[in-house]
Amino acid sequence: MAAMSSPTSNSSASGTSLLNRQSSKNADTVSVCSTTSAFSTCPDRHGFYGGNQFSEKPKKETLTREQTIAREKKWIHMTAHWSKYMNQNYKKVRERCRKGIPEAIRQKAWLLLTGGEHLMHQYRGEYQRLLEQPGNPQIIDEIRKDQHRQFPHHEMFLDDDKPGQKELFNVLKAYSVYNPNVGYCQAQAPIAAFLLMQLPSENAFWCFVAICDRYLENYFTPGLEMLQRDAGMLNRLLKKTSPAAYRHLQKHNVDPLLYMTDWFLCAMTRTLPWDTLLRVWDCFLCEGIRIFFKVALVIIGATLGPQKVRSQCNGLCETLAVLRSPPKKFLEEDFIMHHIFRLNITIDDFNREHKKQEMLHRKAKLEQQKLAQQHGNGASASNGRRA
Repeated sequence: MAAMSSPTSNSSASGTSLLNRQSSKNADTVSVCSTTSAFSTCPDRHGFYGGNQFSEKPKKETLTREQTIAREKKWIHMTAHWSKYMNQNYKKVRERCRKGIPEAIRQKAWLLLTGGEHLMHQYRGEYQRLLEQPGNPQIIDEIRKDQHRQFPHHEMFLDDDKPGQKELFNVLKAYSVYNPNVGYCQAQAPIAAFLLMQLPSENAFWCFVAICDRYLENYFTPGLEMLQRDAGMLNRLLKKTSPAAYRHLQKHNVDPLLYMTDWFLCAMTRTLPWDTLLRVWDCFLCEGIRIFFKVALVIIGATLGPQKVRSQCNGLCETLAVLRSPPKKFLEEDFIMHHIFRLNITIDDFNREHKKQEMLHRKAKLEQQKLAQQHGNGASASNGRRA
């Protein structure tokens, strides 16, 4: 899904400059779970010893043991006949993903949903060969600087000698060799770390390849043009789903890139509580990036929906502060999953906005090329006069 630079930007150049400032700002930050907090002597059920992702609360069970087993059996049957379901009964796959993939099946399901299993069989032995390559020294240095910043309160990444640190380096380095046109982007690190918490390293690598090259295609290329276009698309969809929030953001010139960059580039891994994140990813891997748009629209609409909140946010800074730290209740699993499929937008809305943003992007590029050509012709004429 693509979109052009945000309509709230004055120009494509200003959008790029703003995005660069945002990326620079994020350069020295760590994952959302790494902020200072009490450190537990035992990990929670997801493996966190502390940080914002740490939770002492047991998971709220909504299914009986019998219902859980029945759901697992359905998934086992479906994964055993995967091609048939995907080709003939995709709606059933989507329906079951929306209900939540059983924890015992999630690893297998994610590998199938992404096509990672197919890639792993197609390129058997390739991961090990990639690890044996030296790689780009500059990229290797960048990865080493970033690897310790990812979820440092999680049991896999607590210390340099923990297996997670080495596996994270391997996955990121292998991808930089596999796809040198992209190489390495800092925002990829939390995605790879998140996958490693769910999957063995080689499986995680091929899922990571699918996510970077297909789900988030062109998101990590220099200039991040796809992100800028999707910012514009998010802005247009917000006008339909939350008109009051949209008008508020327009009034205070809040460019979407200022609050949605982390959400989309890091695939929500630094935004959502863990239980919510797993459920959102179950749907994302089945339905694609539209799910992130829906999550973003729900967060913005819920956060800026109340008139009282908007009246207190009487400027750009105050508005950004609220969007970057939304009330926890709006990020909870039940709230997000209830609302993302009740938004008043359809696939046709997404496709229509996608086409509009593609057209605007092409038009902006042509104008830039025209200006560059005129500048070049003017410089040539000036040189000719001096001669």
